[in-house]
Amino acid sequence: MVLFGALFLALLVGAHAELPGCKIRITSKALELVKKEGLLFLEQELETITIPDLRGREGQFYYNISEVKVTELQLTSSELHFLPQQELMLQITNASLGLRFRRQLLYWIFYDGGYINASAEGVSIRTALQLSRDPNGRMKVSNVSCQASVTRMHAAFGGTFRKVYDFLSTFITSGMRFLLNQQICPVLYHAGTVLLNSLLDTVPVRSSVDELVGIDYSLLKDPVASTSNLDMDFRGSFFPLAEGNWSLPNRAVEPQLQEEERMVYVAFSEFFFDSAMESYFRAGALQLSLVGDKVPHDLDMLLRATYFGSIVLLSPAVIDSPLKLELQATAPPRCTIKPSGTTISVTASVTIALVPPDQPEVQLSSMIMDARLSAKMALRGKALRTQLDLRRFRIYSNQSALESLALIPLQAPLKTMLQIGVMPMLNERTWRGVQIPLPEGINFVREVVMNHAGFLTIGADLHFAKGLREVIEKNRPANARDPWPSSAPPSSTAAV
Repeated sequence: MVLFGALFLALLVGAHAELPGCKIRITSKALELVKKEGLLFLEQELETITIPDLRGREGQFYYNISEVKVTELQLTSSELHFLPQQELMLQITNASLGLRFRRQLLYWIFYDGGYINASAEGVSIRTALQLSRDPNGRMKVSNVSCQASVTRMHAAFGGTFRKVYDFLSTFITSGMRFLLNQQICPVLYHAGTVLLNSLLDTVPVRSSVDELVGIDYSLLKDPVASTSNLDMDFRGSFFPLAEGNWSLPNRAVEPQLQEEERMVYVAFSEFFFDSAMESYFRAGALQLSLVGDKVPHDLDMLLRATYFGSIVLLSPAVIDSPLKLELQATAPPRCTIKPSGTTISVTASVTIALVPPDQPEVQLSSMIMDARLSAKMALRGKALRTQLDLRRFRIYSNQSALESLALIPLQAPLKTMLQIGVMPMLNERTWRGVQIPLPEGINFVREVVMNHAGFLTIGADLHFAKGLREVIEKNRPANARDPWPSSAPPSSTAAV
C-alpha cells in the first residue's frame, strides 16, 4: 500500500511538472574554448593575490618579508570537465607562480634590504563549481569547493647577507609557501561566487522583446551535468507585457537533445513559437488596415469593379470615398514543426469598406482568409531569427458558397498584395530575432538547423566576441572590488 501511494504521488508530480519550451546543451567540445578564456581570467585573478607580511626572529636575526606580489602565472597542464549532477571541475597541475617581495634583515646593528624575485613551483589547484537554479530562475554558481597546494618555493637571495639568507631561506620560503596556500582558494571562491555570477547575471531571464511582448527564460530546475555535457531546461515562453502574469499552458511535445558533435545545441518546441504568436495576438498586433493610397492602385480598381453592383446603389457622396482593406487574425496562429519543415497557419478576417469623410464607413464585404507560411529559423550572434514565406492562400465567404465562388477572382491579387506589402513588414520584425539565453560576449557561429516531430534543434559552435575579463569588469558588482569577501570559505586544506 505504501509503495502504491508513493507511485501515485510520483505520477501526480510528473503530471503537473512544467515542460520546457527551450532546452540548451553545452557539450564537452565547448570546454576547450571556455578553458582558454577561463584560464586567462584565472591568471589575472591569481595575480591579485596579496600575501600578508612575514615577520619573525631567528636567534639574533630579525626579518621582515613584505610587499609580496604575484608577477606571473604559468599553467603547463590543465583540464576542465563536467562532473555528474551539477558540477564543473577545473584541475591545474605543475603550475608555477613568479613572485617579487621586499626583504628586510637586522642582525645586531647590521641592516640589509631590497627586493627579491622568487618562484612557487609545483602549484596544484582542484576546484569545482556547483551550478544551480536560484529563486528567480537564473543559473548561479552556488558553491565552490577548492584544494590548492604549492610543492616548493625558491628565492634568489643576494646582497650583503647572502650567506645569512641562504641559512634562513628554508625557514622563510616555508612560511611564504604556507601563506600562499592560504590565499589561492579564497581568490577562486570569490571569482566563482561573485565574478562568474556577475557574468551569469547578463543572461536574460524575464525581459522585453519589444514594446508589446516579453519572454521568460526562467530555468525550470537545476542544470544537470553528465560526463560529456550540461543540460538546461528553460520555460521558453512569451507573454504580452500588458498581461505580465499571463502564461500559455504548454501541451507541446517536449524537445529532446541527443547530439553532442557541436559545442552547443538549442532546442525549441512548438510551444515556444505558439506562445509568441498568441502573445502578439493578445497584444492586438496581428491586424493591418490599409486606407486610401495605402491600398495598391491595381487592387483598388479590382475591388471597386468586383463590388460595383453594391457601390452604385450608394449615395454619390459615398461612391468615390477612399477604400479600406482590413485584415485581422481571428485566432492566434499556430506553429507545426515536422521533419520536412516548419509551417505557420493563420486564419484572418478580411473586411472591404468605403470610408467617406466624417461619416460611418460602409462595409462592402467580409470574408475569411486562410494562409500557410513556411518558416526558416537561423541563429545569428545570439538571436533566433525567422524568415517567413507565403505558401498557401485562399479566401472564402462565411455567408454562402455562392459568394465564395464570386471571390475567386480576388485570390491572386490579394495574395500578391500580401507577398509585396505584408510579408516584408512581417519579415522585418521576425528577422530582428529574439535573444537566446547566453551570457554577454558569447555568440553562436556555424549553426545547423534540424527539424524533428514537434520541435527543432540548432547545433552551433561558440565564439567569444568579448574577452571574459572585459565582460566581468563591465558587470562587476560595485561591492566586489575587494577580492577578500567576508563570506569567503576557509582556505585550502591541502598540506603545505
